[in-house]
Amino acid sequence: MLLLPRIAALVLLPVLSLAQDTHYPPKGQQIPPPPCLSVVHPWWEFSGERPCTREDIESWRKDITHWREEARIRIGYSDAEYRRPELLWTQSSFLQPQVMLEDRYLYDPGAGKYTVDRYLDDLEKRYGGIDSVLLWHTYPNIGIDNRNQYDHLRALPGGIAGVKQMVADFHRRNVKVFFPFMPWDQGTHDPGLPNAEATARLMAEIGADGVNGDTLRGLPRTFRLASDALGHPLALQPESGPALEALAWNNMTWGYWEFPRVPWVSLYKWLETRHMVNVCDRWARSKIDNLQFAFFNGVGYETWENVWGIWNGITPRDAEALRRMATIERAYAAFLVSPDWKPFDWMEQHSIHASRWPKGEETLWTIVNRSQYNVDGRQMRLPAQSGVRYFDLWNGAELTPEPEGGDLFLSFPIEANGFAAVFATRSPDAKLTSLLAAMKHISARPLSSYSNEWKPLLQQVKEVPRTQPASTAPEGMVRIPAGKFLFKINGIELERGEEHNDIGVDVQYPWEDSPRTHHSHVLQIDEFFIDKYPVTNAQFKKFLDATHYRPKDGGNFLRDWQNGAYPAGWSNKPVTWVSLEDARAYAAWAGKRLPREWEWQYAAQGTDGRAFPWGNAWNEDAVPVAEKGRTLRGPDDVDAHPRGASPFGVLDLVGNVWQWTDEYEDEHTRAAIVRGGSYYRPQGSLWYFPPAYHNDQHGKLLLMAPSKDRAATLGFRCVQDAAVQKN
Repeated sequence: MLLLPRIAALVLLPVLSLAQDTHYPPKGQQIPPPPCLSVVHPWWEFSGERPCTREDIESWRKDITHWREEARIRIGYSDAEYRRPELLWTQSSFLQPQVMLEDRYLYDPGAGKYTVDRYLDDLEKRYGGIDSVLLWHTYPNIGIDNRNQYDHLRALPGGIAGVKQMVADFHRRNVKVFFPFMPWDQGTHDPGLPNAEATARLMAEIGADGVNGDTLRGLPRTFRLASDALGHPLALQPESGPALEALAWNNMTWGYWEFPRVPWVSLYKWLETRHMVNVCDRWARSKIDNLQFAFFNGVGYETWENVWGIWNGITPRDAEALRRMATIERAYAAFLVSPDWKPFDWMEQHSIHASRWPKGEETLWTIVNRSQYNVDGRQMRLPAQSGVRYFDLWNGAELTPEPEGGDLFLSFPIEANGFAAVFATRSPDAKLTSLLAAMKHISARPLSSYSNEWKPLLQQVKEVPRTQPASTAPEGMVRIPAGKFLFKINGIELERGEEHNDIGVDVQYPWEDSPRTHHSHVLQIDEFFIDKYPVTNAQFKKFLDATHYRPKDGGNFLRDWQNGAYPAGWSNKPVTWVSLEDARAYAAWAGKRLPREWEWQYAAQGTDGRAFPWGNAWNEDAVPVAEKGRTLRGPDDVDAHPRGASPFGVLDLVGNVWQWTDEYEDEHTRAAIVRGGSYYRPQGSLWYFPPAYHNDQHGKLLLMAPSKDRAATLGFRCVQDAAVQKN
């Protein structure tokens, strides 16, 4: 999941494929089309160009068919996994979104419950619904403390019982459920079991149907054996195409493809037509190429919109195309696994490309128009067959063949950058009649009449009420004077779009018109007071004793305390395992509030733009020793590092525990800005939650529910507003 498409496309297949006698060796996950279709000569050579003939395409198809048969022999291919009744559903799992479990359409933090119906109803309305779903519960938050991928799943609201019910709710709507496996998660808490076994056990416990192998080119066979041993066989779906040998037990995969002018053939679909590929292009704003290549190849699409909390929504035009192509694919899924698939069946007009899918005496064609103009008139020339009737599935109408000699022509319109599908049968049945009626209704409007404009989601910051003003510094607080401040800050999310500064990424400050990664703005900061140190365990205990506070969602609340008491010797350490809601409750009790992010940074940086609170050079003596193991020792005392003081004398800002500040939300995602980094630095992967020790860096933590949001390395400090000084 985390492999960038550009990188994935460069992954070469084993030498096996290159050593065989073929003129068209696979490139990445695709097989190139007949050269006569894709080679474009410069104008000065045009006079020598020869158009494609049926013989050219048949020669190409014969070559790649020979390669396929030899490849299967070389890897000792067995199709047993594709004949298993309990895994047949994978062959029609055409639309599968990856969705963050933090998505507000899927979980309602106010009600404290999963809202599967709301989530699925939205997809039904926008593009006709889904067949399976990949529920993402780890990255990008994993690594903020030492909870591993299995711990993060158990920390979801309601625990295992709640997740199991959520999975059942998806099943009630006939949607299969996947969870990810991260092979790179080797720096957090040791699960104590081999990953294949730990994954299989947890998936069986919650009733999930499959596993997506994040960053993997094929899930190892141990995952197949482990899930079978439990009697709960899982569909295995690696992020990137498996090595050819692993095709035998990886029934599905994602398609990281290139999208030239002429469609390329899916390598894995060609090797095993029952293998489901879900084309994935997470950052693409226009899905036209993705959907056309998927339809041509008879495969599915990863309808991924919530990309690590960044919304890359499907446009209305592409959503409507999805609805129509999926309606046809689902109705005739049995044809799209035909072992006699013929890519580039002959078409009469330029830039119109078709795949032929025969089954018995009936045939389906999936067709795409790769030109930017509408194409009408004669599209297909076929041998005349007595009694055969032809249907334009896309427009929901029967076609009238035009006989000529011993052949017949089929004429029908295809929109610019559009789709078509033709079905041939001697015996129209009720399913065909129903499909034609449905498609006639939903295709009444051309795709071109739907908007193809992409828009980012705008965000709002949660308002923070002012406190009762103080005239002098309250006990334990430091005065921060009023002044102009250049608030310059950068989001450090690991994946931020293709250009690393795409609109819609990171957060949108109140003075900005859209979210973006890099921010710079001059602010007039009013005088305020800030805690000299983060709130300690002892201070939080006083709050509990005074208020008897108990959160509604108590999962992981003060997890390192026992029987209402913090560990011995921890009184002066910052309190952790507190949610944003817990921190706000404490602040309100104390007559304070949480700092705005710019206040936190002003208190840490002053006015000279320094890189760290203490200066411009990193100082190991100013912060705790980094913890790089798989267990946590706990944070240092808040006053243990006086050399870390800011220009205003504020301490323990960086490198001990992260600190809560502002909360942002859009229609789909809530996130908190956390500052200062922590002492924990998990090793072994660059995908863990990145540290943000510099004054011009912040972390963005996706929010779901207090039980999941709380962390062993996340605390807070408070501020109080100052009284306005009269002249």
